[in-house]
Amino acid sequence: MLEVLEKARQETAREYVIRVLLYNVENLNLKPGQLVSENEIAQSLGVSRTPVREAFIELSRTGVVEIFPQKGTGISLIDIKIVEETRFVRCTIEKAVVQLACDKWAEADMIALEENLQLQHACVSRKDYKRLMSLDNEFHRLLFKACDMEMTYRLIASVMVHFNRVRLLNLAEMDMQRTVNDHYDILQSVKRRDKEGATGAVERHLSRVLFDKNYLMELHPEYFK
Repeated sequence: MLEVLEKARQETAREYVIRVLLYNVENLNLKPGQLVSENEIAQSLGVSRTPVREAFIELSRTGVVEIFPQKGTGISLIDIKIVEETRFVRCTIEKAVVQLACDKWAEADMIALEENLQLQHACVSRKDYKRLMSLDNEFHRLLFKACDMEMTYRLIASVMVHFNRVRLLNLAEMDMQRTVNDHYDILQSVKRRDKEGATGAVERHLSRVLFDKNYLMELHPEYFK
């Protein structure tokens, strides 16, 4: 079921629709393979059909949706090749980022990351994997922010839909505490300014989906291409 987000003041209708659809795809509110109605999306978001149609076209270019002639628009199935490729890009960049963070972090960065980690522990206790996913994303954004690389984070985040859906499945079906432990290891290594430890912790963390993908594909074969 579509979760409706509040429209930002300066957002165009098209930008708003894209943001809402991306959020719902990444959070699996819109399931892989599910058909979506232009009319229903427009009515739910209080916009005309034109920005919805434009959003579908834009999202089809980035592999988030597929447009089928005479049939409609569907949410793209998870493509493991894209998952592996985007994971490689993110892991390569993030290992460089944590090395920079080891040199550049300030006390305020550590406070924000430690507060985030405490909130993650609370999610594990509540078994709230969707909120943990949000905090996971924020944790990594804070690492990029610690070395003034927030634009780089936004660029990476914009192509992570397939990877993020597997991450969410991973949190839902596997051990949530494992993810929090990974973040703890990354944080402690950065705090010690241990570059080798930080890059190793990032590699382990971002490789989880590769180790677990076969199990997840067996569990939800209908979600995968």
